[in-house]
Amino acid sequence: MKFKYLIILTLLAIFFSSCKSKKQIAQSQTKKIYPKVVHKNKEEVVVKNIDKKEVKSTIFNSTEDYIAFFKDAAIEEMKLFKIPASITLAQGILESSSGNSELTKRSNNHFGIKCHKGWEGDHTLHDDDEKGECFRVYKDPTTSYRDHSLFLTSRSRYSNLFSLEPGDYIGWAKGLSEAGYATDRRYPAKLIGLIEKFELHKYDTQVLGKSFDVNTKTQEKNLILTNTKVTQNNSEIHIVDTGETLFSISKHYGISLDELQKLNELTSSNIYVGQEIKLKENIKNKTHTVTKGDTLYSISKHYGISIDELKKINNLNSNEISIGKVLNVEK
Repeated sequence: MKFKYLIILTLLAIFFSSCKSKKQIAQSQTKKIYPKVVHKNKEEVVVKNIDKKEVKSTIFNSTEDYIAFFKDAAIEEMKLFKIPASITLAQGILESSSGNSELTKRSNNHFGIKCHKGWEGDHTLHDDDEKGECFRVYKDPTTSYRDHSLFLTSRSRYSNLFSLEPGDYIGWAKGLSEAGYATDRRYPAKLIGLIEKFELHKYDTQVLGKSFDVNTKTQEKNLILTNTKVTQNNSEIHIVDTGETLFSISKHYGISLDELQKLNELTSSNIYVGQEIKLKENIKNKTHTVTKGDTLYSISKHYGISIDELKKINNLNSNEISIGKVLNVEK
């Protein structure tokens, strides 16, 4: 009898154990898995494009990390398509802010390539030259590098670049700008600056298997960077480059620092890259806008005109002038 009860208890134990196991399996099968978002160097970050499809982008802590991650892709593209690896990397750094721009994180688009006619892949909208422009989206960032190569090789306006000396990043930087890749007139200087700063040209020599004449290219680069004196509305303009100060510009052109500040209505010596600095007055419309600290005496001395003439030209009855007032300073 005891043996019979023992068998019954054993069978009940097996039955309940089986039910518990099935319940655990069922719960495991219905459990939802959510993507993990990690904000660390070289970790994948899940974002979504306009079509609500997941895109995994990569966060970089520095430009050096970006270069280390994509240099092999750039080298491969140079081997296949003859585009200097240095140019590809420099464009990627510049266009994507080293992989961390809002557009790049949302789309894996490292070169700012817009949808254009015929694009059938995923896309996202981003404000650029115009509001809500269409940009290409890639599931993998290296696909962006391949599409960049295909983009350049499939458009006739870039065809002349492929006849340049292999590894001629100076020619490529200038040619991309002339062909209209970017509207920024400082685009060539920015690309060349990045290539020189991070020695990206070493990847070109790695592909070419020979020494590239960096010294000659550096001389050409310096000509481009220093040739920033242009004429605009009859005024000579200097475009501020990396490392320049208002003092170095004044020394280069033989203009006093005070005169340069007055000419550009600057209240301090702070300037930024890309800023236009006037080197002389507009001859056709020679005027002066009064700034803090100006007096009729200081203005007349600056332009070589007497106070009486200055008052007469501007119909002034006293020596008092207000900030923001525009004075005619022609004799």
